[in-house]
Amino acid sequence: MHVFFDNASTTPLDPAVVEVMTEAMYHNFGNPSSIHAQGRKARAAIEQARKTVARHLNASIGEIFFTSGGTEANNMALKGAVRHLGVSRIISSPTEHHCVLHSLDSLAKWEKVQIDYVRLDQHGQVDLTHLRELLAGSPLKTLVSLMHANNEIGSLIDLGEVSALCREYDALFHTDTVQTIGYYPIDLAANPVSFLSGSAHKFHGPKGIGFVYINSENQIGPYLDGGGQERNMRGGTENIYGILGLAKALDLAYDSLAERRAHITHLRDYMQERLQAECADMQFNGDPSQGHYKILSASFPASDKAELLLFNLDICGLSISGGSACSSGADAGSHVIAAIKPDDPRKTVRFSFSHLNTLEEVDFAIRCIKESLPAEQV
Repeated sequence: MHVFFDNASTTPLDPAVVEVMTEAMYHNFGNPSSIHAQGRKARAAIEQARKTVARHLNASIGEIFFTSGGTEANNMALKGAVRHLGVSRIISSPTEHHCVLHSLDSLAKWEKVQIDYVRLDQHGQVDLTHLRELLAGSPLKTLVSLMHANNEIGSLIDLGEVSALCREYDALFHTDTVQTIGYYPIDLAANPVSFLSGSAHKFHGPKGIGFVYINSENQIGPYLDGGGQERNMRGGTENIYGILGLAKALDLAYDSLAERRAHITHLRDYMQERLQAECADMQFNGDPSQGHYKILSASFPASDKAELLLFNLDICGLSISGGSACSSGADAGSHVIAAIKPDDPRKTVRFSFSHLNTLEEVDFAIRCIKESLPAEQV
C-alpha cells in the first residue's frame, strides 16, 4: 500500500481534467495568436477558461492573467507593484512562501524597497493590531503581502479584515491564495484586493499553469516581454492545454466544494484524534480548529528516530513532508516553524489531505508512524 498525504505540495490530476487536456492536445492545437480558424478556436477556448476563473472569483475577465504558476504570479504582483505603481515599502510576514520572501529580498537589494514584517502569535496568526501600527507608521507607498493560508501549518488570515485595513490606510494588498483557491469561496467584489495568485496543481489541475488577478485599478507593465500575449501582460505562446485543464479543475473543485470539504475535514480530525490517542506528547503547529482544513502539522518529541521519521515513513509507503516541498527537495528544516517556535528541537511532519484519501489510509499511516517512533512514544 502507498498513501499520498502531501496534497499541500501537489495533487493528483482529476481524470476529467486529463480528458479535457487530451482533447485539446488532439483537436485544439492552434496558436491562439493566429487569425485563421485553428487560432481563433484556441483563442476562444482560452477566453472561456478566463471567464471560468473570473466567475469563481467574482472578478472581471480583464483582471485575470494566466501564468506558469503561483511563483510567477507572486513575482509579477510584487515586482510590478514596485516598478510601476510606486510602491517603496512592503509589509509581509516571516512565514510567507519562499517565492514571496526571496522576491522581497531581491526587491530590498536591487530596488531599495523597505521591507517590514508583521508580528505573529504562537499559532502563526497575523497580529492585526501590529499590522495597523505598521500601516499607520510610514508615509511611504505601501503594499501588504500576506498569504491566505500558510502552506505548512494552515494558519488563515481573514481576507475581509485585511482588505478593509489596507483600504483604510490606502495600501495595496497582495494575497497568495495558492492553497485556498478551490477550497474556499473567494469573492473579490466583497473583499477587494489588489493582486491575488493561484496555481492549478494545488486543486487537481496540471502543473506549470496558474494565474494572477490584478485589480483593474492597478495598471502595471508586462512581467515577460514578447509578443503581447495575455493583453500585453505576459509574452509567450499560451499554454492552452494547461489553461483548459486549470479551468476544468477549478469548476470541479467549486462544484463539489461542500462535499470535498466535509470529507477532508473528517479525515484531518480523525488523523489528529488517532495521533493524540496513540502517540505520546503530541503537539500540533498552528491551530487545526481554525486553520486550513486540509493541513495538519504535527510535532513529535525529539529523538534519534524522529530525525529519520520522514525517511522511514517513505520506506513504509507514506508520502508526507516536513514543510514546504519547494526547497530543492531537501529536508532542511522549516522557516515557518523557526519563525513561530525558535530553537524548537521537536520534529515537524505535515500531513495534507484530499477528497481522494480515505479513513483506511489514515489507519495505515498511524501504523507506519507507530512502527517508526521509539517505543516510549507509542
